[in-house]
Amino acid sequence: MSIVTKSGDGGTTGLYGGERLSKDHPRICAYGDVDELNAVVGIAAASEDIPADIRSQLTEIQHLIFRMGGDLATPLSQESKRERVGAAHVCKIEEWIARIENKLAPQRSFILPGGTQLAAHIHLARTVCRRAERSVIGLQRKESVNIQIPVLLNRLGDYFFLLARKTNADAGTPEIEVRY
Repeated sequence: MSIVTKSGDGGTTGLYGGERLSKDHPRICAYGDVDELNAVVGIAAASEDIPADIRSQLTEIQHLIFRMGGDLATPLSQESKRERVGAAHVCKIEEWIARIENKLAPQRSFILPGGTQLAAHIHLARTVCRRAERSVIGLQRKESVNIQIPVLLNRLGDYFFLLARKTNADAGTPEIEVRY
């Protein structure tokens, strides 16, 4: 079977269950932003200097993000072929956040995103994650969405911020405080 189906040439795409939506529908935009997040996390995970434990976490997050995209592509009125995002997924990210946060010096000011190349890629993941979160919230105003998805995106944004800080700290790269 070819990747080229031509079924989307008219500006629509199909959801699980057969419904077709415009490619600029809020549901399509939301899972498109989630897909972009997955690609950006993949860039960070592909960094040559990444510690194995961080690569493992980012790969696990990519699998979770893929699940989230499938969840968004399957309206709640349809039975999903896969387990939907749940509270246990959120708890796992919260555990990772707690472990990182306990090792970092308290943040006393806003900091510039950047530092090492890995930290910069993780900061980019954070900003794409926040955009995906906004898209999901916009969709949620119009349609029912799994309530764990915006919660998970919010936690992932926090995780990425802390992970970028940790990555810089581990590399001995100082944080640059914002000057106004």
